Amino acid sequence: MPAIITSIAHYVPSDVYTNEYFEKYLDTSHEWIMERTGIAERRFAKEGANSDLIIPAAKECMEKRGIGPDDIDCIIIPTVTPDHMFPSTACVVQNKLGIKKAWGFDLSAACSGFLFALITASKLVESGAVKRLLLCGSDKMSSIVNFDDRAQAVLFGDGAGVVLIENSDDPDYGLQDFILQIDGSGGQYLKQVAGGSFKPASFETVQNKEHYIYQDGQAVFKAAVKGMADVTVEIMEKNGLRSEDIAWLVPHQANLRIITATAKRMGLEMDKVMVNIEKYGNTTAGTIPICLSEWYQSGKLKKGDKIILAGFGAGFTWGAIYFIWNL
Repeated sequence: MPAIITSIAHYVPSDVYTNEYFEKYLDTSHEWIMERTGIAERRFAKEGANSDLIIPAAKECMEKRGIGPDDIDCIIIPTVTPDHMFPSTACVVQNKLGIKKAWGFDLSAACSGFLFALITASKLVESGAVKRLLLCGSDKMSSIVNFDDRAQAVLFGDGAGVVLIENSDDPDYGLQDFILQIDGSGGQYLKQVAGGSFKPASFETVQNKEHYIYQDGQAVFKAAVKGMADVTVEIMEKNGLRSEDIAWLVPHQANLRIITATAKRMGLEMDKVMVNIEKYGNTTAGTIPICLSEWYQSGKLKKGDKIILAGFGAGFTWGAIYFIWNL
């Protein structure tokens, strides 16, 4: 039987940074940013680590379900901004929440992280190995953004989305199908150059700003447009879905032009596409669960809705998930 989402919550920092904020420090403008990205503002956490974004969302998620820390069996955290290289952020979150009987791990798939983690979590639950799994898509992107580079400084934000994954005895809801892919040849276009075993931290790597994001924007844009559009159409065809069958496309929020191109390939009008990039920017592993949480809380996402989740990220990684909403 398919895995389902039994609770959902999100958290974003309260500090808002508009495009006008960047006009003071960079050679850019609100109009330039909006035209190229669709982003008007984003949230940055002034203090704390990635885990501090997760904790409030996780607590709310458990409270909504009416369960406590002892009811969680596993924690998975897709992220590219862990609190530390080790211990894992899953361990940090487990300790902060007082969860005593769980195991867990971090997962690295960049902007596709929530998709990869949702399938991993679902298969663990479906197999019976785990009963209740806390899946926390979260990134503090402000910790790795070069704020002197207008090409990346305006793109990213901080935020977390948390879902509780459990099993279902009803095949008409929950996870229906997925397609996930990677292509390591694309790694050269979007990466964090230093900090790993390939290039350990040194005076030179810090001086050269190699611990920030490196991105070849044009190469990534072209690959993302094709990758997200192709995989969403493929999963629709695989499952005999027409555009009128889809209630919502839930795309990774990287760039409004990529989102629009994907919707067009699927034959969807934009009123059937979840878009909040104008408020939050790209929160990497947080974008998709934050969208789901906002739309569910507002009453726009309803039980029985057929939705397609889609993302593209560094690696390259990309994929699409067909899910029937159960809450």
